Amino acid sequence: MAKASEKPVKKVVLAYSGGLDTSIILKWLQTEYNAEVVTFTADLGQGEELAPAREKALKMGIKPENIFIDDLREEFVRDFVFPMFRANALYEGQYLLGTSIARPLIAKRQIEIARMVGADAVCHGATGKGNDQVRFELGYYALEPDIRVIAPWREWEYRSREALLDFAEKNQIPISKDKRGEAPFSVDANLLHSSSEGKVLEDPNVEAPEFVHQRTIAPEDAPDTPHVFTMTFEKGDAVAIDGEALSPATLLTKLNQLGHDSGVGRLDLVENRYVGMKSRGVYETPGGTILLAAHRGIESITLDRGAMHLKDELAVKYAQMIYNGFWFAPEREMLQAAIDHSQQKVSGTVRIKLYKGNVSVIGRESPNSLYDQDLVTFEEGVQAYDHNDAAGFIKLNALRLRVLAKRDRRT
Repeated sequence: MAKASEKPVKKVVLAYSGGLDTSIILKWLQTEYNAEVVTFTADLGQGEELAPAREKALKMGIKPENIFIDDLREEFVRDFVFPMFRANALYEGQYLLGTSIARPLIAKRQIEIARMVGADAVCHGATGKGNDQVRFELGYYALEPDIRVIAPWREWEYRSREALLDFAEKNQIPISKDKRGEAPFSVDANLLHSSSEGKVLEDPNVEAPEFVHQRTIAPEDAPDTPHVFTMTFEKGDAVAIDGEALSPATLLTKLNQLGHDSGVGRLDLVENRYVGMKSRGVYETPGGTILLAAHRGIESITLDRGAMHLKDELAVKYAQMIYNGFWFAPEREMLQAAIDHSQQKVSGTVRIKLYKGNVSVIGRESPNSLYDQDLVTFEEGVQAYDHNDAAGFIKLNALRLRVLAKRDRRT
């Protein structure tokens, strides 16, 4: 609810899915703020039919010119997913950040629409316990410092699903039959992943039911023969599968199908939320899991050791920035510049084997390869490496250890 000292909101852009929660928020904005509402629905490859969102918004009195449904799939993969995968970013060593990386793009487009329509506020449906409220709002403020942000879950008096359903019925908001009662779990999805949490997943000691998984078949149900294919990279980005050039979103869609069919990309994780609590989530990132393995495969022969190891150190910090919502922060942009510079020679082809939930790199080649078979062979090769040089190298590295040992022997 607006504070007495705040100016009235005239027009607000709502991040709108068409689902129950954001439909309730839409009506709440109309009744509590008496504001003109503009709805924005992003197609990030979540796999849902988005036309009903338009129809629902129209039924709730939204003007046709105030309904935005934007296909952002190519931009999502090209400008957000691929830059993140150049970094090999993993949050807490496991999570491929599928939800986290979608939020800055939604925030960016929401602010662009707010500017287009002359809105003085934006609104999201993230709860007050989660990370998404932080990610959305950091994005808003980074792009439009003086924008008014409305976060209904932190403002309204509703504290239960039942209270929201009662509000929906009183205001004639359509309720799907499966919404009356407790949902078994909540889902967020886009072209990179699906995320499931809550309800049947809240006990971290209970295995997730098979029906929770939406993007992959069970690994034990995958084919008994492996699937082998190639992926081509240019400057750190995947550009082709089996020699066929594909756009970023098309390529990730193809990888998702390959991963689905082999049961690749499942993760059951208890993570540390930025707001301070632990949460259990079940993630499915089939295409991203393959992409990460393949990218590391091509880097293994094209990146210098020093650059690779430094990049691995930076990736931990980079992943934290993405998870915590600092995509538009200068430190993320600084790291991105360094990471992108490291990718200038990361081009070539990787051969991948998928088998019952596993991803294996079984071959890699590049015109920029640093792998020298003459240097590493156990057979007679060119005399580019003198074995005797190793003795001095070892003694110099052992010097401080020998000094320490002699001192400790005296005490």
